[in-house]
Amino acid sequence: MVVGNATMIDALKRLKSNLDSGIPQAIQYAAIAALTGPQDCVQVHNAIYQRRRDLIIDVLNNIGLKAQPPKASLYIWAKIPKDYTSVEFAMDLLDKVGVAVTPGVGYGKHGEGYVRLSLTVPDAAVVKGLSQLSAWRDTKRKLSIDFT
Repeated sequence: MVVGNATMIDALKRLKSNLDSGIPQAIQYAAIAALTGPQDCVQVHNAIYQRRRDLIIDVLNNIGLKAQPPKASLYIWAKIPKDYTSVEFAMDLLDKVGVAVTPGVGYGKHGEGYVRLSLTVPDAAVVKGLSQLSAWRDTKRKLSIDFT
């Protein structure tokens, strides 16, 4: 509630309506332009994400972390070795080879046993991370970790 000069109250109402009563009009106009303008960039971006997805899925499956390609997502879920919780596995990857993944349990109890990887990092970072994951796998094979 506000009480005071009618001109000031009118200005405050107009300001607040743009701040906390919906999406600001400038953003709405930008969204309209993006949705009704050229769409060539969508196909380009989709191709980039698909290429990254396919590469990550291939490497994950080759190192023993089972993953299915999502049909429409910026993330990949990979099943982790039985000897780990998702938090332990994420910490092991970060500590041993410097790869950051998100523990599945952070998304609820059904996420346990999985980690989530993002397709939104640049290609060079994807390749580097996959190389580091392969190095992690090689050290774990020497320790006989169960990847089933």
